[in-house]
Amino acid sequence: MSGDRIRGAVAGLAVGDAVGWPAARHRAALHAPWGRRLHRELDAFAEEHQVTTLPVPFALNQPVAPLRIGPSDDAEWLAWTLLTIDRPRADAFRDLIPSRPGTGPPGAPAPIRARISVATALDNLANGVEPPASGHDNPHHFDDAAAIRAVAFGVLGRDPTEDAQVTNAGDGVLAAQAMAAAVSAAVTSGPASGAEPGAGPGAGPVTGPVTGSAARAVAAAVEAALAALPEDTAIGHNARLALSVARKAGDPFAAVPALDAALLDHVYSYGVGAAQTVPVALALAEAAGGELTRAVPAAACLASLSDSAPALTGALTGACGGYGAIPEGWTATARTLSGCCLPDLAGRDLIELLEGIA
Repeated sequence: MSGDRIRGAVAGLAVGDAVGWPAARHRAALHAPWGRRLHRELDAFAEEHQVTTLPVPFALNQPVAPLRIGPSDDAEWLAWTLLTIDRPRADAFRDLIPSRPGTGPPGAPAPIRARISVATALDNLANGVEPPASGHDNPHHFDDAAAIRAVAFGVLGRDPTEDAQVTNAGDGVLAAQAMAAAVSAAVTSGPASGAEPGAGPGAGPVTGPVTGSAARAVAAAVEAALAALPEDTAIGHNARLALSVARKAGDPFAAVPALDAALLDHVYSYGVGAAQTVPVALALAEAAGGELTRAVPAAACLASLSDSAPALTGALTGACGGYGAIPEGWTATARTLSGCCLPDLAGRDLIELLEGIA
């Protein structure tokens, strides 16, 4: 198992998380609520007056640091999973219930923010509904929240099913199993080319060729993921379709319009369906030959999936190319957590959490 690839998977997810435009929206939660209210009013103004100057998250009389490029929800939930991974999964989630909005006593710590699937699972657990029902009786059982957390299980070569069943079912669980299998296959495919044995998180960027080893790693990752995705499921069908479409395009950026046409119906109001985001991540990772700098920007171009597809793509390609293949400017920017979703993690270094693991 390659420590450089393990660090690459974790850092790659954080980089992809930071790249997607929703990161600024998530990090804006660190500002006072009135700032986000003004943003909504500007949206309404643009709609009413038919103006095309669209508002972006802004810091009016507030610190600008939260709106700088950096990781948000996906990186924080990955960190939480790494910190709690040895605990029974339902118990780990159950400890979050007092931090749900409206449940804590006066003066309680800031509430956590989570996907609908996680929020519903916490409500289910609070009402005595245990896994797998907590994930099955859940309006967002199909989302990719568990797939994000599964990266932690993948780098350790563990099965994510118990964790996934707390919040998800069906395609949501299959997505977690596929991501864990893919990441595990990549991190166990040998050292990344150019990586120094035992190189720590502060090591400089890889200067040797990475293309060959990254391509071999991504081939193993895709094969492992497909083995976990039955063809007669929505996510299994879409994964094979996405790979076929991207192979015909021949390049991750060239594949973006074809993936949009083949997989996205643009009907549903949320872009975190595991049956879309995980197939896109697999397809772009393969099309890029396992190179993060080619795959993640392409994933960010699929705007409706950019809340998690870039993060999943970054985890896969980071595992394939290794930590040293990620540009230093991005690793420096993406490794420190802001606490926008899990306030207790504010200021934590994501890579330092891997001490003793990688």
